[in-house]
Amino acid sequence: MFFVTRTAPSVPVALQSDSVSLLRKVMLGAALAVAANAASAATQLNVGTVVWIGYGPFYVAEAMDMFKKNGVSVKLQVFADPALIPAALAGGSVQGAMLTYDQVIGQVAKGMQQKVVMPIDYSNGGDAIVAAKAITKVADFKGKKVGFNPLSPSDFLLSYALSSNGLSDKDVTAVNMTPEAVPAAMASGQMPIGVTYEPSLSQIVKQGGGQKFHVVYSSKNAPGLIADVLVFDDKFIKANPKDITAIMKSYLDGMAFMKAKPDEAAKIIGKFMGVSAKEVKEQLPGVYNIPLAEMPKAFVKSKETTSYYASGAVIGGILKAKAQIDKIPPTEATMDAQFVTALQAK
Repeated sequence: MFFVTRTAPSVPVALQSDSVSLLRKVMLGAALAVAANAASAATQLNVGTVVWIGYGPFYVAEAMDMFKKNGVSVKLQVFADPALIPAALAGGSVQGAMLTYDQVIGQVAKGMQQKVVMPIDYSNGGDAIVAAKAITKVADFKGKKVGFNPLSPSDFLLSYALSSNGLSDKDVTAVNMTPEAVPAAMASGQMPIGVTYEPSLSQIVKQGGGQKFHVVYSSKNAPGLIADVLVFDDKFIKANPKDITAIMKSYLDGMAFMKAKPDEAAKIIGKFMGVSAKEVKEQLPGVYNIPLAEMPKAFVKSKETTSYYASGAVIGGILKAKAQIDKIPPTEATMDAQFVTALQAK
């Protein structure tokens, strides 16, 4: 290659021109490659999550490179405490989040513009209040210590169970702890009642050969009230619709894989959750992952608690009664159904 410098040997003008043109092309190509790599790194999306059996399709999608196949770079960022995820989403450290619908209502009531773009699942026994065998009903909770994570689905489930049985939060002694800490606290004997979800739920029930603790009340008693949802900030939704669609497609691909290859999927999910494939299969009935065909129901007005309009009214009422929100936000402000609608049309 000939470089034109003051000390370069004399060469024909045409050759000089060709050389300069070639050099420019090489440099431009290199610059574009660097820019492309930088853009690729910059566009990785962090999605906040917790270890929860209902998020299995997402775990499969990450392990099987389904996000990449759908044209988006996604990293699932695991939080030990689900209550920390909304703030992370608001602060921008994660671009998307897997939350429960009660969390979304709480955030929107505070002025945040976080919206549900897709229903993921609803708990069907995967969240529960467990207690010592001698405690047989919710009414027996009165005056006792209950371990749970405040401002979380566990808190909400407990409040709903108490109010449905003529009690209130004031009738129990709340002990602040993460869902993962509940099994050890109950095993030590310091906590007769705990509220948690899988896999911690199964760990508690199996203690003492299954003779120490049992489920007194679960999300199966209130279908749809603990609903897991995929959430993004409204500004991100408007700026990145293709990425959101790709993430949703990856979730659906993960669901399809779970159905087609249940054994392999159970191993993948178990590895992510830190449990065996056998335990994954035992826990899966505790959730209902919503297929695309049923997703629109969540966004439509209905008296069924699987609709956000119905469940939102109940959830909002409890949150307001607990002074966690000043007013119940309009259901429409908590969701954006355009992506589900578009996917269904394809």
